Amino acid sequence: MTLRSFALLARRAAIATMGIVVLGALAACSDSTASGSSKVSVLLTDAPGDVKAAVVTISEIDLQGSGGTHVLMNTPVTTDLLTLAQSTAQLVNGAVVPAGTYAQLRFVISGGYIEIDNGDGTSSIYASSPSYSGLPAGAQVTGNLQMPSIAQSGIKVNLPAGSGTLASSEKVYLVDFNVAQSFGHVAGASGQWVMHPVIAASDFETTGGLTVQLQVDPSVTMPTVNNSPLTLADFTAVLTASDASTQSVALTDAGSGAFHAEFLFLAPGSYSVTFTAPSGVTFTTSPVVPATAAVSSGQTTTAAFTLTAATVTP
Repeated sequence: MTLRSFALLARRAAIATMGIVVLGALAACSDSTASGSSKVSVLLTDAPGDVKAAVVTISEIDLQGSGGTHVLMNTPVTTDLLTLAQSTAQLVNGAVVPAGTYAQLRFVISGGYIEIDNGDGTSSIYASSPSYSGLPAGAQVTGNLQMPSIAQSGIKVNLPAGSGTLASSEKVYLVDFNVAQSFGHVAGASGQWVMHPVIAASDFETTGGLTVQLQVDPSVTMPTVNNSPLTLADFTAVLTASDASTQSVALTDAGSGAFHAEFLFLAPGSYSVTFTAPSGVTFTTSPVVPATAAVSSGQTTTAAFTLTAATVTP
């Protein structure tokens, strides 16, 4: 088996539930790839939550199936999963494997720690080892983070039924590692946490993206809020899915007077789009919000709005 290049990028998203997402891009061979083989790429992403840090060292990623076990990555990567969202961490890029049917991805995690908000302005760190190399300088470890068998047998992620055949069509898998359900206190053991990963995979070919854009109508005079002029950078785009889950992304300057927010890796379907503004600000837009935006498979859709009025309530 030939391995192609590896890269590590970053992703960050605003998702209501806390989770970690791993993307596996399983694509057909092309260019210099030999006949009868396929290429595999793995990207890592995450969504933030109440935990202040969730750092792991991924030391190996394997692809397992009827064609045997193929090592996709064995160069350790240490990352804080809570810093990744709205972009991707590419752990494997174009690893060449024989065409065939594969059932699992296997992630070997050799160490990690979590930092828990104590709710009183302090936090506590629970690590797989007091000498874990991924700990920040000067960190005081409060207790143990148990990671049973993860460094030996690894975390096995089952690929969706019927979608693990690598031949000539491109396939991308979305693997959701739910942090909130994967870490918990050890019953009866003071000062210890345990990691029991809760992970599910789904076919990632069906996802898309949405860019929400907002600009100010030339007739609008922006009011002053707290002695500073109100700008579109003070607005946040809010996306609501059919299951009532929400994502919020602050608007950033897109140039030419427009600001935008990008929502990535969305399941196809209809979403409700609205905006929030600083306290005391009321506003209107065209089209009127909440508005419906449709996301299509494999495409990025743009939903454009114009701010038609903005006032400050005394």
